[in-house]
Amino acid sequence: MKKFNIRKVLDGLKEASSSTPTVQVGPQENHLIPESIQSEHFQLCKTVRHGFPYQPSAMAFDPVQKILAIGTQSGAVRIFGRPGVECYCQHETGAAVIQLQFLINEGALVSALADDSVHLWNLRQKRPAVLHSLKFNRERITFCHLPFQSKWLYIGTERGNVHIVNVESFTLSGYVIMWNKAIELSSKAHPGPVVHISDNPMDEGKLIIGFESGIVAMWDLKSKKADYRYTHDEAIHSVAWHHEGKQFICSHSDGTLTIWNVRGQGKPIQTITPHGKQPKDGKKPEPCKPILKVEYKTTRNGEPFIILSGGLSFDTVGRLPCLTVMHGKSTAVLEMDYPIVDFLTLCETPYPNDFQEPYAVVVLLEKDLVVIDLAQNGYPIFENPYPLNIHESPVTCCEYFADCPVDLIPALYSAGSRQKRQGYSKREWPISGGNWGQGTQSYPEIIITGHADGTVKFWDASAIMLQVLYKLKTAKVFDRNRSKEEKGSTEVSDEDPFAIQILAWCPESRMLCVAGVSANLLIYRFSKLEVTTEVVQLLEVRMQCELNDSDSPDCGGGEQTSGHPTPRASPQTSGPPSHPSTSSNNSDSGNVPCLKVRNAPLKQSPGYQVDLVVQLVWVSGEPSQQITSLALNSSYSLVVFGNSNGLAVVDYIQKTVVLNLGTVELYGCNDPYQRQPRSPRKTRQPSGGLCDINEGSATSEDRCKSPTSDRDNSFSRSRSSSVTSIDKETKEAISSFHFCETYARKGDSILTPCLFVGTSLGTVLCLAVTMPPAGEQRQLQPVIASPAGMLVRLKGSVMRMSFLDSSGSHLPPAYEPWFEHVTTDGEERVRKRRPVSVSPSTSQDLSEGQYAVVCSEKQAKVISLPSQTCIYKHSITETSFILRADVVQMSQGACLACFCANGHIMTLSLPGLRPLMDVNYLPLTDMRIARTFCFSNLGQAMYMCSPTEIQRITYSQEVCENLQEMLGELFTPVETPEAPNRGFFKGLFGGGAQSLDREELFGEVAAGKASRSLAQHIPGPGGIEGMKGAASGVMGDLARARIALDERGQKLGELEDRTAAMMSSADNFSKHAHEMMLKCKDKKWYQI
Repeated sequence: MKKFNIRKVLDGLKEASSSTPTVQVGPQENHLIPESIQSEHFQLCKTVRHGFPYQPSAMAFDPVQKILAIGTQSGAVRIFGRPGVECYCQHETGAAVIQLQFLINEGALVSALADDSVHLWNLRQKRPAVLHSLKFNRERITFCHLPFQSKWLYIGTERGNVHIVNVESFTLSGYVIMWNKAIELSSKAHPGPVVHISDNPMDEGKLIIGFESGIVAMWDLKSKKADYRYTHDEAIHSVAWHHEGKQFICSHSDGTLTIWNVRGQGKPIQTITPHGKQPKDGKKPEPCKPILKVEYKTTRNGEPFIILSGGLSFDTVGRLPCLTVMHGKSTAVLEMDYPIVDFLTLCETPYPNDFQEPYAVVVLLEKDLVVIDLAQNGYPIFENPYPLNIHESPVTCCEYFADCPVDLIPALYSAGSRQKRQGYSKREWPISGGNWGQGTQSYPEIIITGHADGTVKFWDASAIMLQVLYKLKTAKVFDRNRSKEEKGSTEVSDEDPFAIQILAWCPESRMLCVAGVSANLLIYRFSKLEVTTEVVQLLEVRMQCELNDSDSPDCGGGEQTSGHPTPRASPQTSGPPSHPSTSSNNSDSGNVPCLKVRNAPLKQSPGYQVDLVVQLVWVSGEPSQQITSLALNSSYSLVVFGNSNGLAVVDYIQKTVVLNLGTVELYGCNDPYQRQPRSPRKTRQPSGGLCDINEGSATSEDRCKSPTSDRDNSFSRSRSSSVTSIDKETKEAISSFHFCETYARKGDSILTPCLFVGTSLGTVLCLAVTMPPAGEQRQLQPVIASPAGMLVRLKGSVMRMSFLDSSGSHLPPAYEPWFEHVTTDGEERVRKRRPVSVSPSTSQDLSEGQYAVVCSEKQAKVISLPSQTCIYKHSITETSFILRADVVQMSQGACLACFCANGHIMTLSLPGLRPLMDVNYLPLTDMRIARTFCFSNLGQAMYMCSPTEIQRITYSQEVCENLQEMLGELFTPVETPEAPNRGFFKGLFGGGAQSLDREELFGEVAAGKASRSLAQHIPGPGGIEGMKGAASGVMGDLARARIALDERGQKLGELEDRTAAMMSSADNFSKHAHEMMLKCKDKKWYQI
């Protein structure tokens, strides 16, 4: 029986009732192509998130499972295990995480948020979920403490009270420690919020409570009173125990540490000012900045470690934040690049009453995670294996390539391995928990990120992991006559002259082209050999501003067809070139001049080596406009770039300009717009790569701005679909390119190399390219490019163009396989092999034709070639506009994927343009998303969700089904270490750790019920009910079965505990009954 599919029915209804339906213009019977791709092949879901957690606020570590959790100010929780095992969770409310606590070796995590809610996360599933939540109504949470192997969570509040929560049921106990009972009865002042809670390592019945005002109370849980109180003049920030439970240490707001004996209430036995200047006359040292946190860790065979953050003296203005490690008589001050958020000392034992034996310190900074090795001299740091340095310089653009050549990642890794820093710790990375996923996805994936400092990074993104492969510094090509920008800014400065604007990369030939914000273009080749370039090849291009009355083009002018450099281009292939852009006397340019190529020899390591620099120069005192579109083709050895003035085609083999045309000249005599000439000085085109190329004006101060300097997050701009506006017509810019081998003109029967050009007014024009023969002739004969007419016009700016063969299969552009172009003696090798073409000339009959797919901001069209008739048209959006569109290859066929400014992600079939998926995924609230969103083949996509993080998503049903299997396991079964041996004499005389039956104290029988108005219990979706909708397929069934078994085992364990308790109670009853019988057996009934 055929399966009924409601989605197909809805798709049919949508097509039938849509006000802008998919229409077929041409003869239907001639273009009936069966499409194997269907709507059930698509499903949208998030896969993984990479990068440093943005705006971190809290941290926790499980010393047995060896996993690390980091909370953020936006309510996110990132959990890290061994390299490749990481997980992202998000609290629904989005409130800041103020504290995290692991249930050590239990596979659970407690999070406390700034909205006074506490949550229990289940980590025993691949996608953690909330099991329980508790929302406090009348008090604000300030501190939480969960003792090791305890189910009772202590919660301190802003009012100074301590509440106790059962983490199994997430219910409040009736046992409450009120602030007025904890402090001296004679004290009239409120002690302030609770800043610390912890139990005595040697006596679980003694709880230490630290108040912000400087008061510390030792609370006896059994007698419900304070045994001791310790008072200091300065506010307290943190408290830490010595493992023997006889001393504790406090950090204060004046930069001091005080060490107290438990039984001595008067004064601290020692006061230390780690960074204070000690006066010679015995007076108090000068106050310092607050010590925000201190930890006191002991070792079995040496002096204890006192580790603290903060406490620097006030005269150290401008000094970097520091972590101080005090070990015996030595004090090491470790400077950090960013402010310290939190730190944790990693110890060998989870038991607080044993020698701690610290071996590392995890330091959470505002923009980095540092792990310090305490076991080696000099305290070196560990090499961080996580991809946490994406934001090392702010990301300005991204590209995503799935299903790359298999030899590409090893080649990039080999080149990148020479770039690694030295001096790291030789020991293994200490955060090593979890297990990798068992996914079968094996195709190579590469993500390329361009950065504000001119860096280009290549990342291995295969199998939902991320690892840096290679780092290219484009700024080395230019003279650096500017001071370095302040390190670590995650926002792009208005003056980032090296910032990357656009990337074009051919994975097969490994050719890379990079466009910078300073109107420069760099072309790189990949080589495995080191080379020294004596003179960097420079090609200067003058792209004329809009035409004056006297400059109107003559129809059919020879300049359009000339293969030699045009009069506007001044190619320089040797010798130090002149730089009109740096010597311009423009009076209104008060900013940094455009970049100057270095004159000194350039040593280039194996990897990407610069082959040619193209620089747009000033014209008539006008700054060069930023490049808005870019494409390269390795088969033709051509690079084309465009801006708001026109386009230029560069031959990087001969280092010449093939074509340099203004936008108006592309039309020749067939310009459909009645343009109004105007002087180039009156209004200048916007130079920001992210602003609308159809609107606004920019001054010369904008020409070197980075693409993210425009921080306007408003996306309410309206775009008129009319193409008759004179204002818009005079600002037509080049928006996209596509190289292909197709029919250049209507009615052609021969396939020829072509370059298609899309403009901001929705026009698609064709340039026919005549290539010289391969081999040595390619070095000598010119490439000729000439306009071949207009193909089609659409509403809105043209975003993407692509081609299909007669069967509807995607036709990728022709390419040349990579070869080593440098010989061992440093000479450039002449290419002798012919380029490999994947054009349809070898795979189909020439009479069968092709289809051109064109997508604009508003609509998509499919054009039949060579007849140039529109056979399919689909209006994608009327009220919004498309930010990114790509023709992608799925396992079932090709489709058109679109990301709209209103947050919708859509896919359309090809060539029929049937809507296959439309999901309202992400409301666009940030320019960063628009700048970095990109689709790739096989259902992969990504974007920068924050300045430091990459979010990867999939729109493939196949990937969604396999995702559960691909994700790593956070929780692995590990034996809890044995408790420390009490020793014979301690066991005999009771000197060891004292246990406490917390159930007897905090349970409902002894403590009663808590007030219902104090907190509200909210059951979470993390149990088996939540799993029903969270997983699908066989792996989902297995996951549900596993959770059911875990819950059943847990209930059986609870039943066993209850049975044991009942047996113990029965034994006690039997014993008491026997004693009563012996007592009464010889007495008469009236004597009892």
